[in-house]
Amino acid sequence: MKSPASITSAAGPASMLLPVGLLLVSMVSIQGGAALAKSLFPLVGAAGITALRLGLATIILFVIFKPWRMRLHAGNRLPLLCYGLALGTMNFLFYQAIRTVPLGVAVALEFTGPLALAICGSRRAVDFLWVLLAVLGLWFLLPLGHALGSVDLKGALLALGAGACWAFYILAGQRAGSHNGPATVALGSLIGALIYCPIGIIASGSALFAPSLLPLALALAVLSSALPYSLEMVALTRMPARTFGTLMSLEPALAAFSGMLFLNEHLSVIQWLALSAIICASAGATLTARR
Repeated sequence: MKSPASITSAAGPASMLLPVGLLLVSMVSIQGGAALAKSLFPLVGAAGITALRLGLATIILFVIFKPWRMRLHAGNRLPLLCYGLALGTMNFLFYQAIRTVPLGVAVALEFTGPLALAICGSRRAVDFLWVLLAVLGLWFLLPLGHALGSVDLKGALLALGAGACWAFYILAGQRAGSHNGPATVALGSLIGALIYCPIGIIASGSALFAPSLLPLALALAVLSSALPYSLEMVALTRMPARTFGTLMSLEPALAAFSGMLFLNEHLSVIQWLALSAIICASAGATLTARR
């Protein structure tokens, strides 16, 4: 007969297969959605894609999470407003960035936002290793005095701006979601849509309402928002937060592969090494973070 300890150790890895699989599907979905969005830029532009994603995703999230049942507390309104603004701006800047920057590079640059948040204020020697790795990766991804012809400086700065919004999104989301949980994302998406849908409509005009675009726009909303948000929520309830954060560090690599498969974007060896440095910094910061 097996001891309780052996039963736990045997069941542990098996019990992790489902949430890990769901999280991987979520990340593939997000990057597939990003590749689809970039392929639609010639039709409606980056601002139009932002409007389509936020508008349709908001409708889907309202159906899933039913946020009208929420009770908004006085102290929760400002964090919710900041959360929605950060969510919308993060999407807008990211789509503007991938107009001129390869998808894998843009996601790696965007990842520096939550990475900086993870190691901010730390004074341990190991955390400075992650800072050094991240800075090294940035140095070789950004065209700062060295020739990386495929990287546009303006696009790279937009991706970094999206990363800063991501960090702000995390901070505001923690406070905004403290009372109302997952339904917060639907209201945050609504706030972002109210800000950026008019911008997209002005920029794209009647092309945004072409009937032939609707199936692709729905696919974009599902792949980029509704499906991954739902899968991540299930995964988060079944795995430690540290494991979740470590696995999320794979996202820049998945973005690079998505760019290769769907957009014919091929990175140089140096860019792959730089991207790997940022992935290692993100994973390391998560694994060695204080509980």
